[in-house]
Amino acid sequence: MRKKVKKRIKNPHRGSNFEDFLKEENILEEVDLIALKRVFVFEIAEEMKKLNLSKNKMAKIMRTSRSALNRILDPENTSISLNTIGKAARAVGKRVELKLTA
Repeated sequence: MRKKVKKRIKNPHRGSNFEDFLKEENILEEVDLIALKRVFVFEIAEEMKKLNLSKNKMAKIMRTSRSALNRILDPENTSISLNTIGKAARAVGKRVELKLTA
Protein backbone atom coordinates (compact mmCIF):
# COMPACT_ATOMS: atom_id res chain seq x y z
CA MET A 1 0.00 0.00 0.00
CA ARG A 2 1.24 3.41 -0.89
CA LYS A 3 1.16 6.31 1.50
CA LYS A 4 -0.56 9.37 0.27
CA VAL A 5 1.93 12.19 0.00
CA LYS A 6 0.58 15.58 0.86
CA LYS A 7 1.58 18.25 -1.57
CA ARG A 8 3.27 21.12 0.21
CA ILE A 9 2.18 24.59 -0.64
CA LYS A 10 5.16 26.82 -1.20
CA ASN A 11 5.29 29.76 1.17
CA PRO A 12 6.02 32.88 -0.93
CA HIS A 13 7.54 34.61 2.11
CA ARG A 14 9.97 31.86 3.02
CA GLY A 15 13.52 33.06 2.63
CA SER A 16 12.52 36.71 2.58
CA ASN A 17 13.29 39.10 5.38
CA PHE A 18 11.68 42.09 6.99
CA GLU A 19 13.81 44.51 4.98
CA ASP A 20 12.46 42.98 1.76
CA PHE A 21 8.93 43.48 3.05
CA LEU A 22 9.64 47.14 3.86
CA LYS A 23 11.08 47.63 0.36
CA GLU A 24 7.99 46.07 -1.21
CA GLU A 25 5.80 48.42 0.80
CA ASN A 26 8.01 51.40 -0.20
CA ILE A 27 8.58 52.39 3.43
CA LEU A 28 12.14 51.19 4.06
CA GLU A 29 13.69 54.67 3.94
CA GLU A 30 11.08 56.12 6.29
CA VAL A 31 11.47 53.26 8.77
CA ASP A 32 15.28 53.58 8.64
CA LEU A 33 15.07 57.32 9.36
CA ILE A 34 12.70 56.83 12.28
CA ALA A 35 14.98 54.13 13.72
CA LEU A 36 18.00 56.41 13.33
CA LYS A 37 16.17 59.30 14.99
CA ARG A 38 15.08 57.04 17.88
CA VAL A 39 18.68 56.04 18.51
CA PHE A 40 19.77 59.69 18.42
CA VAL A 41 16.98 60.75 20.81
CA PHE A 42 17.79 57.88 23.18
CA GLU A 43 21.49 58.79 23.24
CA ILE A 44 20.82 62.51 23.78
CA ALA A 45 18.34 61.71 26.58
CA GLU A 46 20.88 59.40 28.25
CA GLU A 47 23.56 62.09 28.12
CA MET A 48 21.11 64.64 29.52
CA LYS A 49 20.46 62.28 32.46
CA LYS A 50 24.19 61.76 33.04
CA LEU A 51 24.76 65.51 33.06
CA ASN A 52 21.62 66.15 35.11
CA LEU A 53 20.28 68.49 32.41
CA SER A 54 16.62 69.39 32.42
CA LYS A 55 14.88 70.19 29.16
CA ASN A 56 14.83 73.86 30.14
CA LYS A 57 18.57 73.90 30.80
CA MET A 58 19.29 71.94 27.61
CA ALA A 59 17.20 74.39 25.56
CA LYS A 60 19.10 77.30 27.14
CA ILE A 61 22.48 75.74 26.28
CA MET A 62 21.30 75.19 22.71
CA ARG A 63 19.89 78.74 22.54
CA THR A 64 16.50 77.45 21.49
CA SER A 65 13.02 77.13 22.93
CA ARG A 66 11.69 74.27 25.00
CA SER A 67 9.14 73.50 22.26
CA ALA A 68 11.94 73.30 19.67
CA LEU A 69 13.82 70.92 21.98
CA ASN A 70 10.68 68.79 22.27
CA ARG A 71 10.60 68.50 18.46
CA ILE A 72 14.26 67.47 18.51
CA LEU A 73 13.53 64.84 21.15
CA ASP A 74 10.43 63.55 19.31
CA PRO A 75 11.53 60.20 17.86
CA GLU A 76 8.89 60.36 15.13
CA ASN A 77 9.98 63.79 13.83
CA THR A 78 12.72 63.14 11.28
CA SER A 79 12.66 66.63 9.78
CA ILE A 80 15.29 68.35 11.90
CA SER A 81 18.37 69.86 10.32
CA LEU A 82 21.92 68.60 10.66
CA ASN A 83 22.76 71.91 12.28
CA THR A 84 20.15 71.27 14.99
CA ILE A 85 21.36 67.71 15.50
CA GLY A 86 24.89 69.05 15.89
CA LYS A 87 23.77 71.68 18.41
CA ALA A 88 22.04 69.02 20.51
CA ALA A 89 25.13 66.80 20.42
CA ARG A 90 27.45 69.67 21.38
CA ALA A 91 25.15 70.65 24.23
CA VAL A 92 25.88 67.28 25.85
CA GLY A 93 29.56 67.31 24.91
CA LYS A 94 29.33 64.96 21.94
CA ARG A 95 29.88 65.05 18.17
CA VAL A 96 27.78 63.64 15.35
CA GLU A 97 29.26 61.37 12.70
CA LEU A 98 27.45 60.90 9.41
CA LYS A 99 28.28 58.21 6.85
CA LEU A 100 26.83 56.64 3.74
CA THR A 101 26.43 52.89 3.56
CA ALA A 102 25.36 50.57 0.79
